[in-house]
Amino acid sequence: MTGVALDRRNLLLLPALLVLLLLFLGPMAYFFVASFFKVSLFNLVPTWNLGNYQKVAGEYGLPIAYTMGISALIALIATVLGYIVAHVIWRNPGRWGAFLLGATLLTLFGGYLVKIFAWKTILGREGIINNTLLALGLADQPVEILLYSPFAVVLVLVSYLLPFTILPLYGALRAIEPTTLDAARDLGASPARMLWDAILPRCIPAMLTAFSLSFLVSAGDYVTPRLVGGTRSLMMGNFIESQFGLRMNIPLGAAMTYSTMVTSLAIIIVVWLVLRAALRPK
Repeated sequence: MTGVALDRRNLLLLPALLVLLLLFLGPMAYFFVASFFKVSLFNLVPTWNLGNYQKVAGEYGLPIAYTMGISALIALIATVLGYIVAHVIWRNPGRWGAFLLGATLLTLFGGYLVKIFAWKTILGREGIINNTLLALGLADQPVEILLYSPFAVVLVLVSYLLPFTILPLYGALRAIEPTTLDAARDLGASPARMLWDAILPRCIPAMLTAFSLSFLVSAGDYVTPRLVGGTRSLMMGNFIESQFGLRMNIPLGAAMTYSTMVTSLAIIIVVWLVLRAALRPK
């Protein structure tokens, strides 16, 4: 009977596996193969070569480095701020904690593009910040760096990704047994030592999840850099979108995609190793 139950349970997983295969693994495999092809008159030519990857390494090395750098910065800021908010919610389980948690969940209902255009309204030359600075006499002319700059890209993406970092971190903090903290306190641990030795080591998986999600979303985004970053803040997502769209060069676009993915994976592995070494439970 147990074997029959397990077989039925496996059958229930079949639709999800089919969706994963058809909508994710299948297209990924297709584009991986296509990345070794050439394109001629907008048609794929199945001639196996590494020319696309050589072109990515030679012409798009700096954009990849810029994308990795700004994505890591966004992920770091979002993770740190997410931990601070999650810690406040965790340590204040009453009215304030419930309010902050509800506000965090409420922000998830806002549309992505709506948030971007809201930030454009706030940061623009005629936006709230510039009008306030001019009215108070703190600036003689609108501050240009607020919009169409790397600063705007970081600000908008951090604000968008912050709820996605708060929730896993809050879940990890809630899983910590109160007796663990009581034992550390009884042994004379200071608040800083309790944080470093008793709390943060138990949040490593959540911190890695929050960082990875923020990093991967930022590294693959092309809408935010285009709408609030301008021509000075183009990321790899913009170049990849151009290859698949206007230029219709699927092999080069696929090679750029996989180069970005491999580089992103390498950075996430490094972050995981650093977290594990720095916050290893004593």
